[in-house]
Amino acid sequence: MSTQREMKEKNPWHRPVTIIITVIGVIAIVTLVTVLVIQNRTIAQKYKYGIVLDAGSSHTSLYIYQWPAEKDNNTGRVEQKHHCQVAGKGISSYTATPYKAGESLISCLKEAKENIPQKMHPETPLYLGATAGMRLLKLENSSASDEVFKAVEKTLRGFPFSYQGARLLAGQEEGAFGWVTVNYLDDRLTQGLETTGALDLGGASTQISFVSDEYNGSESPDNAVSFRLYGYDYTLYTHSFLCYGKDQALRLALAHQTKSGPTAIMDPCFHKGYNETKHYAAVYDSPCVSDQKPQIVSETFIHLGGGNFTQCQEVIKSVFNFTSCRYSRCSFNGIFQPPLQGQFGAFSAYFFVMNFLNLTDTSVPLKTVMQKLSDYCATPWTQIKKEHDIPLKYLAEYCFSGTYILTLMMEGYNFTSETYSSIKYIQKIKNSDAGWTLGYMLNLTNMIPAEAPDSPPLTYTSYVSVVTVMAILLFVIFILILYSLWPKCNTEPKII
Repeated sequence: MSTQREMKEKNPWHRPVTIIITVIGVIAIVTLVTVLVIQNRTIAQKYKYGIVLDAGSSHTSLYIYQWPAEKDNNTGRVEQKHHCQVAGKGISSYTATPYKAGESLISCLKEAKENIPQKMHPETPLYLGATAGMRLLKLENSSASDEVFKAVEKTLRGFPFSYQGARLLAGQEEGAFGWVTVNYLDDRLTQGLETTGALDLGGASTQISFVSDEYNGSESPDNAVSFRLYGYDYTLYTHSFLCYGKDQALRLALAHQTKSGPTAIMDPCFHKGYNETKHYAAVYDSPCVSDQKPQIVSETFIHLGGGNFTQCQEVIKSVFNFTSCRYSRCSFNGIFQPPLQGQFGAFSAYFFVMNFLNLTDTSVPLKTVMQKLSDYCATPWTQIKKEHDIPLKYLAEYCFSGTYILTLMMEGYNFTSETYSSIKYIQKIKNSDAGWTLGYMLNLTNMIPAEAPDSPPLTYTSYVSVVTVMAILLFVIFILILYSLWPKCNTEPKII
């Protein structure tokens, strides 16, 4: 017993002071790690929100976007939370009753109230951007355009959001913001990757936007938009063709076929057996074709379908001007366009039309795509009506719309059978709709910085691991030093 007691007395690890220091050290390490974990733990995410209304020519859509509230310093990832399509036509159709343009938005705005926490309503920015439909109305009747905007503004101000204005977007803005949206959602901007071009097709206009190494903005500077995003510089080529959305292009094609004022036309862009009586006034009531209206015509004409894809292409080519070009190269109508480069995302009506026709797979040879579309156009109208349960007005136009899309791409924008595969028809990217609205909000809220934001050198897991290992290492070193010094203290002469 005396021997064991003597060994304990000589063993420094049995000294009370050593035990106390060890316990304190262990408690310190546990406390340090606990504080680190608690301080950096994942907590319930809080979000900020933004609302954008896309007031297009054929309809209006409301989009709600959200991003992490604690990362509001230009680093928060913006995603689409909710989409609501407004019932009825676009706001430009309410010229006779402007107040209805505002009333039409109420239902979707109520949905926005439900989808955004009430406490966030006052600080949620609300934007409305009007595109080609309102651009045409402004050209035709500026005062009517103003009245529609006033009615819309009155409705928007009546909701508890932070109203930031309703404005008419220029075609160049529409194209540029669509390009920003596509590349932002695809994470190409943050990483400085080769960007994707944007092809947007609406009812009244169409936009093409892309970056080309051969375009620096010196030739046709009106088509250049410069961006500095996340530390990278981009010179974007973009152009918007007013009157070349699919609805207005159909008017152009009908105007070409009725310029002599016939009582009936055989239209190759509609199915065989299609037979409708149409009013000349309804065809020519747009600024895109109003100056082409025949002088002496009957009130109506009979619109018959011929169902011939090749002849339809020829009709559609007639609405483009390929003869005049004062630049080194052009697309159509004398508009400069640099060489196509890289991949392209085709969205909006591009996707919806080609998706209906089951032709969104661009890995299929273009020749095969054209043959399938030709077969569809040749299908009798009676059979088409049996196979599809959608409103006849829209169903009747798919042969024209599909042919128009291919003709616009191949003849207008100079895609070829080889480069057609570089096009990807898209509706959404990572659950967010492709379109100009997200890019518009990102620009107005400054959510994309000119310079790349700083990021921590270590991830949260690495950070905690490194600190924990270092704390343990320092404690072990401390104990080893204490242990090495203890025998010296223990061998000092004792006073008896």
